[in-house]
Amino acid sequence: MTDKKVPTGKTIVVKQVASAARRPAKQTATLKGLGLNKMNRTRELEDTPSVRGMVNKISHLVEIIEERG
Repeated sequence: MTDKKVPTGKTIVVKQVASAARRPAKQTATLKGLGLNKMNRTRELEDTPSVRGMVNKISHLVEIIEERG
């Protein structure tokens, strides 16, 4: 059986504001997990506790531009 995700309708827009150069590998991997890898890129992500936790771990590299929903 397949598990279907039920979208909550809430999303956040995250922008990368600092470079991942000279950062620990865990922080670079977290950026990649969020779909960010270059400066000034934005990404609309589902607002879940796991995504919020990832953003909080690298809050010095990203900023939340907008919360929708």
